[in-house]
Amino acid sequence: MSMSVTFTINRAPRTIELDDPRVTLLDLLRERLDLVGTKKGCDRGQCGACTILLNGRRVNACLALALSHDGAEILTIEGLAEGDALHPVQAAFIEHDALQCGFCTPGQVMSAVGLIEEGEAGLDPERVREGMSGNLCRCGAYRGITEAVLAATRAMGATTEEDAA
Repeated sequence: MSMSVTFTINRAPRTIELDDPRVTLLDLLRERLDLVGTKKGCDRGQCGACTILLNGRRVNACLALALSHDGAEILTIEGLAEGDALHPVQAAFIEHDALQCGFCTPGQVMSAVGLIEEGEAGLDPERVREGMSGNLCRCGAYRGITEAVLAATRAMGATTEEDAA
């Protein structure tokens, strides 16, 4: 039995037929829509490589069933930049050398965007590290990642009242 789901993916409406109700958003994005920037790391929600924004919130796509999110708005790493203009988080990751092998980078960037947009990043490095703790980097680029998130937070003017005090 086939089921139809509709999403807005990277600002474009998409209707997709699902043959299996167990298809995750990760598998839908990678295998059906060729949006392979979202990485399959652990496939258990422990590494954060598959982080996307679902209705503006950070989600591990490997744990989210596509059928359960019919009508949702999804933003992946492929939809983050505006044409040739990088998103401030992407630019900050480059500027602060916040990557090495690059495998975790899409999930790290999407998590950072979500953290900043949720107003949870602040300008405190410890707060950023805690907020990004669901995203693992096997290469150990955590210092650059933290610096990039702080720089992007400042560039986006996304501080909180608590930080201003």
